[in-house]
Amino acid sequence: WVHYLGRNPQSITPNIDALAGRGVRFTRSYCAAPVCNPSRCALMTGMRPSTTGVYENNNDWRTVVPMDKPLTTAFRNGGYFVCGAGKIYHEAYTRREEWDDYLASNKKANPKPAAGQSDGVGGIKFAPIDCKDEDLDDYEITNYGIEQLGKAHDKPLFLAVGLHKPHMPWFVPKKYYDMFPVDKIELPPHMEGDLADIPPAGVKMARPEGDHANILKANQWKEAIQGYLAACAYTDMNIGRLMAALDKSAMKENTIIVFWGDHGWHLGEKEHWRKFTLWEEATRAPLIWVAPGVTKPDSVCERTVDYMSIYPTLMDLCGLPKPAHLEGPSIKALLADPKAAWELNAMTTYRYNNHGVRSEGWRYIRYANGEEELYNEATDPYEWKNLAGDPQYAGTKTELAKMMPTANHEDIGGKGGAESDGTKPKKNKKKKAAKE
Repeated sequence: WVHYLGRNPQSITPNIDALAGRGVRFTRSYCAAPVCNPSRCALMTGMRPSTTGVYENNNDWRTVVPMDKPLTTAFRNGGYFVCGAGKIYHEAYTRREEWDDYLASNKKANPKPAAGQSDGVGGIKFAPIDCKDEDLDDYEITNYGIEQLGKAHDKPLFLAVGLHKPHMPWFVPKKYYDMFPVDKIELPPHMEGDLADIPPAGVKMARPEGDHANILKANQWKEAIQGYLAACAYTDMNIGRLMAALDKSAMKENTIIVFWGDHGWHLGEKEHWRKFTLWEEATRAPLIWVAPGVTKPDSVCERTVDYMSIYPTLMDLCGLPKPAHLEGPSIKALLADPKAAWELNAMTTYRYNNHGVRSEGWRYIRYANGEEELYNEATDPYEWKNLAGDPQYAGTKTELAKMMPTANHEDIGGKGGAESDGTKPKKNKKKKAAKE
């Protein structure tokens, strides 16, 4: 819903829009997994969930990712000073020895709603807070980035700034809520009975009887959207602060910028809230690149890419050797020419052996039990008509399925790590591989 993508024009993100104008913005960019921990693990290690077995937030990725694999190691080996702050990996599991420096956890808890004030509906948490911008930990995380940009470094710099918002809870200062009056809020495009043609495996992921039913019962759909938009606006403010610091720094002209979000989010589309699905809203997320000498300002790339490309592309741009384990392609050619020919699709995985493949025109989902969904994105961008059962599209499915892995690593299990949406994690037993 960031404004420059045009999916929802009521959002207000001028600083992200300005960042998009500096380089190449991708309109079809997709996460490797629609969950915080596996998405971040895949991006930072260059290995897909089907390779590592990291599918959920309670999978401890450190048990299956040795120190020689991550992006941080590649940059340290290349002579960089590697530092960061906030949520780069899922913060339930940390491995600070990967970094030369990392901001310690914030000293104080984020402010919460006042006693007696509503904090949202069920697990969907939103409320305006009587506090200042600097009272939230994202402000401190941004400050860390600003400080690093202002320092004189004797090595080239790799800086990771991991902002939490618009992650729930959407507890941000009231002034950001005031930017979006409830009576002006527009609901996203939706269709009653949307899940009627969705197979049971897909409906189970969507859990329409949970969040969406609760939001409708409470008549708080617009209020929840207001909270999300407010949290996005707060985040946009911090990004503006960070970019202003870069512009004042000695590194302005020779710094590559990569802006990404770990997954998408449903706000009632397809009777669903949060992520945890293989549909467009949960899998699509922002991706902006600014690479001096390569990208041109205000460029738009409509080619379909996923986040497995970030690691290898950074290696390409920085002249560093690409580790052999990387599973994604470099998109340097698209950064130089956003309209260049591109035959590769994007893939997102959620849990064991459930995959969604996105081309420029289609989305194909195949669940572990063989159930399917197929959408013509050109004519049906909100995925209201499942075409998987139509025999005329059998060839389309076969072609898209070629990207899906034939071998899937079992879920590695785990006990810790709260769900990134604030809910308590389910016990995660290892799943047996399908007979086929």
